[in-house]
Amino acid sequence: MASLLVLVLVLVLLTFTSTESKTFSADVAALQDFKKSIDAKSITPGSCISSWDFSLDPCDSSFSDKFTCGFRCDTVISGSGRVTEISLDHPGYSGSLSSISFNLPYLQTLDLSGNYFSGPLPDSFSNLTRLTRLTVSGNSFSGSIPDSIGSMPALEELQLDNNRLDGSVPASLNGIYNLKKLEIQLNNISGEFPDLNKLINLNYLDVSDNRISGLVPSSLPESIVQISMRNNLIEGTIPQSFKFLNSLEVVDLSNNKLSGSIPSFIFNHQTLQQLTLSFNGFTSLDSPYYSPLGLPSELISVDLSNNQIQGVLPLFMGLLPKLSALSLENNRFYGMIPTQYVWKIVSPGSDFAGFQRLLLGGNFLFGVVPGPLMGLKPGSANLQLAGNCFSWCPATFFFCQGQEQRSVTECRKFGRVIP
Repeated sequence: MASLLVLVLVLVLLTFTSTESKTFSADVAALQDFKKSIDAKSITPGSCISSWDFSLDPCDSSFSDKFTCGFRCDTVISGSGRVTEISLDHPGYSGSLSSISFNLPYLQTLDLSGNYFSGPLPDSFSNLTRLTRLTVSGNSFSGSIPDSIGSMPALEELQLDNNRLDGSVPASLNGIYNLKKLEIQLNNISGEFPDLNKLINLNYLDVSDNRISGLVPSSLPESIVQISMRNNLIEGTIPQSFKFLNSLEVVDLSNNKLSGSIPSFIFNHQTLQQLTLSFNGFTSLDSPYYSPLGLPSELISVDLSNNQIQGVLPLFMGLLPKLSALSLENNRFYGMIPTQYVWKIVSPGSDFAGFQRLLLGGNFLFGVVPGPLMGLKPGSANLQLAGNCFSWCPATFFFCQGQEQRSVTECRKFGRVIP
């Protein structure tokens, strides 16, 4: 009886071992179709795709001299190996994937970044219902983003950046309930940005370097941590709804067509650390309420350079406890440098961050350069005062180099109280 039991166990083990690595049949066909869609001229000897020899079983032969790389298989109790990952980043493959039918029902990761794939994005991506990460960055895909991508509910990361995609951002993306990261930068996307407030898990959004127009989206999920929309055609100003984004840390809206006044709440936002609004058309900023003891703020870096902001330098900027980088250059600020700025760069307190970067060049600041700044040594801080209306700021001081002070005629023509 004991020997019979051992024999049965051996037979079961042999049966399981002989079948557990066999690839799920639909996955084999999908891998074959995928290889056929790649331009044979771009498949170099020794590359991942060149080693895919379908005379053998893929999952049973992975990491041998055949099927050396490019995908990963997981085995399950039923005995079929199932392809869960395809990663072919940066080998230089080319071709069009528009006609391929992605039929890999257990695929979780698809990374095709850094190749030369062209043509439209395949509608069949929507077949990948278990996919959590889709990356096609750095290719030459063109056409619009398919509405069908919105029917991939498991997707957590969608990276379509650095292609030639056009059209608008489809509102169907609201169907990707688990999406955490959305990257569409460096394309030719146009039109207004849709309402994506149903993406309650989204924390990273980058749609920079496109041609997106309309207003800054006012309906973003409270989970958002970083918003990057630089180099677009966006108008208006920062919406009041941003004050309720309780996880927000980074806002970059530079190089757009924003105008009017920068709202005060953005400077004492409860979580915001980095604010970049350079190269827009802002003409003023609203000062938040503050006391002489400081202003509650998490801001570390503020860049408002290259706008049309006019007025005296905002005193509250010198009271932001964590602010170490401030750029106000190339605006229309006038008046003298506030004492708060001087001591923040020369002698910050132990609980008060000093200015490591203070860029005030290209304005209409006047008077004399404050004495404590004269003792600064090159390399001690990045300070820039060139291109203003100071009565004396010779190039022997590192912070006066790069541009001469404006002429008396230009300074007086600007008006205000410039002597």
